[in-house]
Amino acid sequence: MKDTFFKSTIILLLGGAIVKFLGMFIKIIMNRIIGIEAMSLYMLVFPTFTLGLTISQIGIPSAIIKLVSENTHNNKKIMQSIIPISIIYNLLIFTIFILLSKIIAYFLNDTRTIIPIISIAFTLPFDSISNILRSYYYGKEKMFIATLSLLVEQLVRLSLIVFLIPSILDKGIEITVSSLILINIISELSSIILLITLIKNKNISLKDFKIDKKEIKSIMRIALPTTGSRLIGGIAYFLEPIIITTLLLKNGYSKDYIIEEYGIIEGYVLPILLLPSFLTNALSCIIIPDISKKYGKKEFNNIKKRIRQVIKITLFIGITSLTIIYINKNILLELLYETNKGSNYIKILIPFFILHYLETSLESILQAIDKAKTIMKNNIIGITSKILILIILSYLNIGLYNLIIAIIININITTILHINAIKKELAKLHIV
Repeated sequence: MKDTFFKSTIILLLGGAIVKFLGMFIKIIMNRIIGIEAMSLYMLVFPTFTLGLTISQIGIPSAIIKLVSENTHNNKKIMQSIIPISIIYNLLIFTIFILLSKIIAYFLNDTRTIIPIISIAFTLPFDSISNILRSYYYGKEKMFIATLSLLVEQLVRLSLIVFLIPSILDKGIEITVSSLILINIISELSSIILLITLIKNKNISLKDFKIDKKEIKSIMRIALPTTGSRLIGGIAYFLEPIIITTLLLKNGYSKDYIIEEYGIIEGYVLPILLLPSFLTNALSCIIIPDISKKYGKKEFNNIKKRIRQVIKITLFIGITSLTIIYINKNILLELLYETNKGSNYIKILIPFFILHYLETSLESILQAIDKAKTIMKNNIIGITSKILILIILSYLNIGLYNLIIAIIININITTILHINAIKKELAKLHIV
């Protein structure tokens, strides 16, 4: 059998590079158009956006990749069953978000976030359907189509930001941030149209979308543990700005300082450190179907070989990329954001982000060998540690360094736990 691993890797790396740099270019343009105040408000609601996406998808995309790649299920029934379920479920999430918007804004200590939070609710169904369709193509190892949809999505988003947002700036900061969020509806819709257009069998009517309980059970068996892990992470990320703003305000820091520094970390520092993540994300999209097939066929020695390859590639990517970022951190900040703010945070975080890239790949390996529950357990331990450290350090008057230290501890704990889990599983299979 022809091994498509490296072919798929090359397609995703090249496509991922284009998509990632387009995404970074979008952030540069966005930052220069809306300014630091609007950007900081956007980053304040972004954790809520991330939590919403996690809840709306409930791990379904990862489950579809795995089930479609195994080729032991009726792929048509999988898609026809899950899409109507997802639409109904997302309408429920939409309603809940609208009802809770004022409460969430209250906990974020900024009433300007109400309209952006309502805007998030409108985008969730479109994002969910787009990711479900894209996951089907990943599972079929049609990496070009999946990557093309992401590229189209980014190009549409960039065009709308450049031509639409400047005309909205005079409407106020809330409307500007809300418009940035609502742009996702059009960009995701463009991706959905492309993915549906490229489906081979187009003779599908609404009558075909019948829910098959057996396929739904298969999906949820994988999806729920996966979403449990991501949900914990999403909740922690959602609580992050709430904890920071609430506790630092109590300890004498001004709201403007907190929001600006948080915006610098989330809007400037982490995007730069995550620049190489398109490479590890590309690997993850390939790892799950590739190792899932080998695991199903009990090709355990080949799994060990693939794991070694993935770890070597990930470490090479991490070390090389972060060395370049460390040397050029001030140049990158000036070039991308016309500021050197955040350089101090980058210097501290860089040595530990090598482990972050490794964590992503290890998680995909565990997903592929049916260890979604292990991922959830490990992530709960890491995230709980992060929240506790964040709370404790908020009383030490060290500003936003509490967040930096909490991020480092989370990365270390979770990566170590993932490594131990894979070693344990390989030992069970007698291939260590």
